Amino acid sequence: MNIMFFLTPKHEVSYLYHDQTIAEGLESMQEAGYTAIPLISREGKYIGTVTEGDFLRALSDPNIWQQRDIMYMEQMERRVQNKPVRADAQINDLLDTALHQNFVPVIDDRDCFVGIVTRQRIMDYCISEIKKKTEKMQKHEKAMEAQNELNELWV
Repeated sequence: MNIMFFLTPKHEVSYLYHDQTIAEGLESMQEAGYTAIPLISREGKYIGTVTEGDFLRALSDPNIWQQRDIMYMEQMERRVQNKPVRADAQINDLLDTALHQNFVPVIDDRDCFVGIVTRQRIMDYCISEIKKKTEKMQKHEKAMEAQNELNELWV
């Protein structure tokens, strides 16, 4: 299975640019309603992930608070580093990474951000597959029971 099956493409993802001010970044993140959001360059390269905690720590510093309208996102300390995977990565690499992150940024061979894979999307797929297999097993069990009943009638 290809990891692109799980991808939410860049045009459907909220993200921040490295050269936005901290004030602009905070406003964008609040509008998006997420607790963590990718940070990319204007060239499209994935830089990292910004979290609510990063904003809280930064804005509790009086110097940064005063400069929030002129200080850029790339200057803000980020503690969480959501590890990206390449678009051609193996599914196991994606799953290993998703165990530790709510979303996994996906990059191409030029390190450009192409989208994210959410842990929720992976879980939804797994649950769907388990349900399908369970239903198939239940049908098989019912068929076996019916076969056994027929066999008993003929004995």
